[in-house]
Amino acid sequence: MTGDPSSHSLTVPVSDEQLCEVVSSFLADGLEAGERVAYFDDHTADAVLSRMQDDGVEIIGPLRTGQFQLPNEGTRAAMLSPPEEFGGVLTHAMAAAVEDGWAGLRVAGQMEHGEHRIGAPQPADYDRVLADTIRGHPVHALCIYDHARCPDELIAQMRAMHDVELASNPLHDDTLLRITELAPAHLRLAGEVDHGNRPQVRRVLGRVLDRVARGEIDTDTVVADLSALRFCDVAAAVSVVHAAEELPATMWLRLENVRPGVARLLDRCGASFAGQLEVQVRDRPRIRISDVMGPGGPAA
Repeated sequence: MTGDPSSHSLTVPVSDEQLCEVVSSFLADGLEAGERVAYFDDHTADAVLSRMQDDGVEIIGPLRTGQFQLPNEGTRAAMLSPPEEFGGVLTHAMAAAVEDGWAGLRVAGQMEHGEHRIGAPQPADYDRVLADTIRGHPVHALCIYDHARCPDELIAQMRAMHDVELASNPLHDDTLLRITELAPAHLRLAGEVDHGNRPQVRRVLGRVLDRVARGEIDTDTVVADLSALRFCDVAAAVSVVHAAEELPATMWLRLENVRPGVARLLDRCGASFAGQLEVQVRDRPRIRISDVMGPGGPAA
């Protein structure tokens, strides 16, 4: 007897950076698996698409072919319809994905919508319809309930309704900057570094450098992926350069996928003179979604 091919997960991000991290990974898995992928949240669509580009996910081809779908008038209307109509729209989308030759359907978006007056449909009503509709079908759904839009009571209720919660444990997340560990001695910084979180960057980086220096991690190079780092102030750039200058002669610090603006700042702060600091500038161009999306959907 085979198991249920569907999955119904939720994520409760504490920051926009966490939301983008989790959703980007979820959607990328669907594209790789040959599923039709739909993201139906207007408020965060641009940020999620930007993060997918930062992650090196090919999205232009899928947007053009219709494998990857973004919010349109139809999805907006569906999210505001009564729960019973929402189920019908979802059923149609599941059937269309399979008929169009995709391996299944993968959807993600904010489920907190509608009115909150007494007697009006509540998020739990839509979530139950979603779970019942996709059961037994090749559909993977990720419901997003973030702390900025949802009260704690609703989040607790939603956690009880889902079997799986997608989350990750960052080394640091202050809602402006998120630092995660991709592998031993391999960090990722996403967001912005300023005077408020600059000490945390040096603390996290220093801890990893110390572990490498003591031989706890078998490598001579600490790598930091900065593809999603949008801003870094001067003092933070100087601090990173100084950290590299203080390394033992047998160790290196490599900054990968650095955005050109951040790379120029690092260079002005002496990065090119730090012998054990390597700065690799990102060569992937930024893609404007408007280049491939027309007013009504994917460009022909």
